[in-house]
Amino acid sequence: MIQHPYVVVAPAETLHVEAWPGDGRPIALVPGLFGAAFTFRKVLPLLAAQGFRPIVIEPLGTGFSSRPPKADYSLAAQSRRLAAVIDSLGSGPVLVLAHSLGAAIAFRLALDRPDLVRGIVSLEGGPTEEATTPGFRSAMRFVPWIKLLGGINLIRRKIRGMLLDSSGDRSWVTDGVVLGYTLGEARDFDATLRTLLAMSRAREPAKLTPRLGDITCPVTLVVGTAPHDGDVSPQEVALMNHALVSFAVDSEPGAGHYLQEERPAAVVSAVERLAERVPPR
Repeated sequence: MIQHPYVVVAPAETLHVEAWPGDGRPIALVPGLFGAAFTFRKVLPLLAAQGFRPIVIEPLGTGFSSRPPKADYSLAAQSRRLAAVIDSLGSGPVLVLAHSLGAAIAFRLALDRPDLVRGIVSLEGGPTEEATTPGFRSAMRFVPWIKLLGGINLIRRKIRGMLLDSSGDRSWVTDGVVLGYTLGEARDFDATLRTLLAMSRAREPAKLTPRLGDITCPVTLVVGTAPHDGDVSPQEVALMNHALVSFAVDSEPGAGHYLQEERPAAVVSAVERLAERVPPR
């Protein structure tokens, strides 16, 4: 039976974890800003069938994790919380499968706690230096009006548009999927808005780019080739290829940003190939 523990990492900071049972090879899955554990629902049983033990960790402020308004939402702070969960569960060292912004958290985890990370598969995630984009921060000016303009229904319309624009094959974006991607946000909408504001103000204590060469575990970047929003730029790919000690790129023709939705079997294959590159414990 899948376990859904809540791990307390600090006062008022509780992370929701979806942990699969068994004694397979542990793999921590880190979602991006949207989708939470739901975004990996197609990948999880495939990983388990290949002998992995998936552990989905929802970063603070996402999914069903808590949303304290005064918390530090920097990527560095999120990586420390990730480490606290892995330590608490006694699951390390782990492979890490991370999507989008989750990869930026995983890179920082590999730097700060190399003892916990055996390898990273990044799904459309580069060495991001900030928790939110300039466009996101600009949009936060309209937070006081969101409830008047439609509240969670407005958010769902925006997320539907974002998912469609980020996809190669759009057929997976249904009403049910949009609902699944926003269940945690809808549970306490006021807290969600306060958290989004806090994320927009987050500042990183140190740059990631100058430290990429200190990541010693193997890293695989998986990208979709269809034109889509949220892709990893050629400059970021070149940077990782130059700086990382062990780096590989896989591409999925016709796919978009949400590879776990459009190409779940290919995602698992990338994890298996990475596992073959990982040195024995």
